[in-house]
Amino acid sequence: MASWPVQDAKARFSELLDTALEKGPQVVTRRGVETAVVVPIEEWKWMKKNAPLSVKECLLLPEPRFDLELPDRHRWRRRPPIEFE
Repeated sequence: MASWPVQDAKARFSELLDTALEKGPQVVTRRGVETAVVVPIEEWKWMKKNAPLSVKECLLLPEPRFDLELPDRHRWRRRPPIEFE
């Protein structure tokens, strides 16, 4: 992915869009920090369609889903009991 400082992205926005369409996502930086990505609309739609459901979305579904992959739960380590004298 190419990186564009925000000043260049603003001044050459049309070129930024053309590059995103031809070569894929383009990163925009502000003060050297990555702040945004310009992606072609088809790639954006694909990402939105294939994104995993959030917990809120799962809870609001009209039908329960049992095919969701849940992360493994780690066992909590208990502290040794404190003895008071």
